[in-house]
Amino acid sequence: MSANTATNTAATTTGTPAPTSALSASRTTATAARVLRQLRHDPRTIALLILIPCVMLVLLRYVFDGSPRTFDSIGASLLGIFPLITMFLVTSIATLRERTSGTLERLLAMPLGKGDLIAGYALAFGILAIIQSALATGLAVWFLGLDVTGSPWLLLLVALLDALLGTALGLFVSAFAASEFQAVQFMPAVIFPQLLLCGLFTPRSDMHPALEAISDVLPMSYAVDGMNEVLKHTDMTATFVRDALIVAGCALLVLCLGAATLRRRTA
Repeated sequence: MSANTATNTAATTTGTPAPTSALSASRTTATAARVLRQLRHDPRTIALLILIPCVMLVLLRYVFDGSPRTFDSIGASLLGIFPLITMFLVTSIATLRERTSGTLERLLAMPLGKGDLIAGYALAFGILAIIQSALATGLAVWFLGLDVTGSPWLLLLVALLDALLGTALGLFVSAFAASEFQAVQFMPAVIFPQLLLCGLFTPRSDMHPALEAISDVLPMSYAVDGMNEVLKHTDMTATFVRDALIVAGCALLVLCLGAATLRRRTA
């Protein structure tokens, strides 16, 4: 008897579905489609995802109305930070809601692996991240007058990677929260330290050496560095490529950790 046959026989005997080890494109896209259908009926979540980063950028622009150079210096960085924060909040709460409502339990009772589920969520929120990042970047550059030396398309790329990183972090931390309130509580622990140490408020080289060392392992630091590269250089630099690859690699790593730590029930 082959290993797969033995596994299927054991699953039938115990009433537990056989595990699915490999990612399936059909299962992943079906999961993504289901998530998007649910979000379509939740206008408040859509507004949070799509409109809030744009509203915050408009507010920031006119806070520094008398000092447009200040908006130029921090606007590009916040163009990546705002999508990361909103995607983190929405994804962590949405995934936790799936688990507490029993939907996750029913889904994993089907031939659906954890990897399929995480990849489906990442795909669904990734589509929203593209829309969110494109709107925020277009608004900042063409309507709010954000002055960048490099290509706006590179700004869009980093903003999209930041949004995907926020999605991955939200999926990951949702496994450790027992309620939506606890999911929100992870924000000060996961997002705020990165926000303080990413170089937005002061160059990382000016920080205490211990804090600078910590900032060197935080992905948001490289997101801000990548945005600053676009702000200062006309062409794509090696530093920009390194920063973008680090942010993308961190998002992929956290997604894998999210699949590994995903639990069916909330205790």
